[in-house]
Amino acid sequence: MPITVSGEVERVTYENDETGFRVLRVGSLEGEGARPGSIPVVGSFQAVGPGTRIRITGEIVNDPRHGEQLRADVVVPLAPNTLEGLARYLGSGLIPGIGQAYARRIVDTFGMKSLEVLDERPERLREVQGLGRRRIEHIRKAWQAQRALSGVMLLLQTHGASAQLAIRIVKHYGDRAASVAQNSPYRLALEVRGIGFKTADRLARSLGISGDHPERVRAGVLHELEGITDQGHVYAPREFLVERAAAMLEVDRAHVEAAVDALHASERLALEGERVFLPYLLRAEQQIAGDLARLLASPPPADAALSRRVAEAETRLGLELAPRQRAAVELALRHKVSVITGGPGVGKTTIVRAILDAFERDRKVVRLAAPTGRAAKRLAEATQHDASTLHRLLEFEPRAMRFQRDARNPIEAHVVIVDEASMVDVPLAAALLSALPEEARLLIVGDQDQLPSVGPGAFLRDLLESGIVPSVRLSEIFRQAAESRIVVNAHRILGGETPESAARTDERADFFVVSRRDPEEAQATVLELMTERIPRRFGLSPERDVQVLTPMHRGPAGTILLNQKLQEALNPRGEPLAQIAGRLRLGDKVMQTRNDYEREVYNGDLGRVERLDADTGSVFVRFDQREVEYETADLDALVLAYATSIHKSQGSEYPAVVIPLLTTHFVMLSRNLLYTAVTRARRLCVLVADPRALSLALDQVRKEERKTALVERLRSAAVI
Repeated sequence: MPITVSGEVERVTYENDETGFRVLRVGSLEGEGARPGSIPVVGSFQAVGPGTRIRITGEIVNDPRHGEQLRADVVVPLAPNTLEGLARYLGSGLIPGIGQAYARRIVDTFGMKSLEVLDERPERLREVQGLGRRRIEHIRKAWQAQRALSGVMLLLQTHGASAQLAIRIVKHYGDRAASVAQNSPYRLALEVRGIGFKTADRLARSLGISGDHPERVRAGVLHELEGITDQGHVYAPREFLVERAAAMLEVDRAHVEAAVDALHASERLALEGERVFLPYLLRAEQQIAGDLARLLASPPPADAALSRRVAEAETRLGLELAPRQRAAVELALRHKVSVITGGPGVGKTTIVRAILDAFERDRKVVRLAAPTGRAAKRLAEATQHDASTLHRLLEFEPRAMRFQRDARNPIEAHVVIVDEASMVDVPLAAALLSALPEEARLLIVGDQDQLPSVGPGAFLRDLLESGIVPSVRLSEIFRQAAESRIVVNAHRILGGETPESAARTDERADFFVVSRRDPEEAQATVLELMTERIPRRFGLSPERDVQVLTPMHRGPAGTILLNQKLQEALNPRGEPLAQIAGRLRLGDKVMQTRNDYEREVYNGDLGRVERLDADTGSVFVRFDQREVEYETADLDALVLAYATSIHKSQGSEYPAVVIPLLTTHFVMLSRNLLYTAVTRARRLCVLVADPRALSLALDQVRKEERKTALVERLRSAAVI
């Protein structure tokens, strides 16, 4: 239960200025809920020195290692109320230039008016024995900076920003933070990661900025355009964007039209006819079209012994390629750029192995890559060849936030093979094509029927639709794969047919459909499957081996409630991590929700919370065989992952998946969505489905259409 108390800081036990995480010992507590004696206060807030009186709002908890603590949500510095406290505060080291001796002299000279002198008449410090002009000027600047930091922290927290976000703002702007927050609050949304338009808008409105202020409308337009981009679109039709922004901002269309033109003039967005782009996405589409045209304009020399080379690869690998597979191998050996697409069980991996063997026998340097770490690991295991993420292939530099491999410093390879290409978004595709050397070949492998990338665009689909790149689509399911109902049902779903459930008595069964219409009953069934039925019958660990995949976040069978229920069922005794409001616990299964290039963990990666360092506030999460440290300010990138959205599962594969599919999910249901979910399962797939929802999903063929201009750019560039 939250309490608010005040007290005096006795000592600072630990602090990290980068993250804002601090541990204080606070005594002389006053207020309702105050305990006798002193208590440790932990949390993220601005620096406060010994002797500072502070007001703390937070919750008293019992830490297994450190005992009773007050975990602070908000800490507000107060003026010391005794001469001794004032001297300790000024001499705590918080203000460079004032040590304990000078602090005592200042207090002896000005008494309880010392802070007033520092605030309003710092020139009076000349009355203090031993303080020269240079030291006084140094103290004045340090005091102003400290007061500005405290002021902006208080201002931001008062208007809804967390302490971590306030610290991030101060780190971004330094001593200008208070000025920016008060005079140009919408800059926060545009320039500081983690500050959304709504937070900036709350702050701005409370400061008296009008609803139709040009700065507000411009920020709102960019917020809406970024929201459209987050849905996977590369551009927004101008009319649609104006209508949407005007409705969100509750202003006249004329204000929004003016804002669009102003943002275009300042190059914050780009216009191409009636299409509105974020500039980097327009450049990315143009880059893809230009680079593909460049590669296709210089075809490799003809290979007269093509059939013999394919036959030799078959012999060396002990393979017998089907006619369509052989055609796919020959396509990749013949052309500069080629695409191989198809669903599960059609032999894409076999083809890649044959192509790899043929090129390496020809002494070509071949690089294999995939969009995610999990996909790259699976590719390496399947081909027995090194494979990396595309970011590693392109040598992403997190500090500079750019790829080191580009047109001036291309990838050192004769052949680049990219798997799981449906996950490649437009910016990443542009970076890859830019970094291919003139003589290199590119083979793109993927399943065009999967959901498109999490990021903007539909690169694989657009590439195939353009018709400018030679491609082979594989559809024949091979005998071994045909024994799996998962594979067979995936192809039935693609054809709009209802998947068939195995008999419960079938010992080899790997696909089941459990009929449930009521969302609450479906939720209960998912919990029972995870905690009892699947572990008992199949011997699978619900935490390690089974993944719940659901179309939506809201509702009884959405990720939010399912994660809460599964956390209670599977990890009831995990210690809460207070720095993120107890949402996560030690031992929890978690997912990374944004790319973190420094830690090399990416959007959609799954891990387990291993341990918490209570002294520093750091949390350690294990991803596969690697332990990754998270500081307090970055913990908001983690969410519970017992249940995840189907979109987030792209490129991943799990021993078993459980998929709730209900009519309450109707806005998301599509054939591609269901197909993507089912094809994530390796050994077991269980649908907990309302038959009506299943029919709705099968009837919706392409609900994932995205607004892109890449097809026409590719065709135009190819003609030129």
